[in-house]
Amino acid sequence: MSPNFVCSADPAGIDTMRIVIITGMSGSGKRTGMKMLEDIGFYAIDNLPASLVDKFVELLAQPGNEYGKVALGIDIRTAGSMKNLAQVIKNLKSGGHETEVLFLEASDKTLIRRYKETRRIHPLAGDGTLEEGIRKERTELAPIKKQATYVIDTSNLLTREFKAELDSIFRKNEKYSNLNVSIVSFGFKYGIPADADLVFDVRFLPNPFYIDELKAKTGLDKEVRDYVNGFKETEQFLDKLEDMISFLIPNYVKEGKYNLVIAIGCTGGKHRSVTLASGLYDRMKDRKDIGFKLTHRDVNLT
Repeated sequence: MSPNFVCSADPAGIDTMRIVIITGMSGSGKRTGMKMLEDIGFYAIDNLPASLVDKFVELLAQPGNEYGKVALGIDIRTAGSMKNLAQVIKNLKSGGHETEVLFLEASDKTLIRRYKETRRIHPLAGDGTLEEGIRKERTELAPIKKQATYVIDTSNLLTREFKAELDSIFRKNEKYSNLNVSIVSFGFKYGIPADADLVFDVRFLPNPFYIDELKAKTGLDKEVRDYVNGFKETEQFLDKLEDMISFLIPNYVKEGKYNLVIAIGCTGGKHRSVTLASGLYDRMKDRKDIGFKLTHRDVNLT
């Protein structure tokens, strides 16, 4: 999706800049994203009113300046910014600048938790509740989200994973899909993951728990993997599951889904589910168009 950018820098100033506008839900990680882009060579400025962007870019393009890559943070805090942002983007593109919009997203549950942890006040909450502020912000940001070049859901991303995503897009210029897939193993005895989109039950396979030499081990151990993978049903299941997920992914992307959680469960979440989740991940992790993440939720529980 990202082209290779060439910026001219001569005494007459910058002819073309790569401009990344970072916006999204308050609490989704915009400031962190700005810092990460700064670390890979972007000149970054946060909380810039949309009405000042055109003038600001003109100043950066003046003779003697060599700002080839610029990151601009614009959010709901600045009055009128979201309403004017669409026109700003149009102006930048017509001026010959390579302009992209990075929209950062997170689930309501994640945003609420983050706000409670930091004890900050949501900019649109006013005298109402945090939930009302988040709901209002989603409505106001909906138009610009539709225009975004990239949408990253940070709900389940570790800081290093978030950094890797930005590095892939803005430094390596690799093709990016707005869909992130999380493959999660779990134990039914501990409950189905609350954020699961697709749930698969692998309790039809023989349980290593009842084999003395395997009971204390997990699907992370070779002995357990060899046992579970020794059944023809295991490979058949993975073949059919891989085929179905490969079919679903482009359709989810087409419908604008940004985060897909595939949960694979067995009784305790230690043997069969870990083996099958790892097997699916190994089959799909090298796809260049989708980001995959593997998590074993219950593997260390007793």
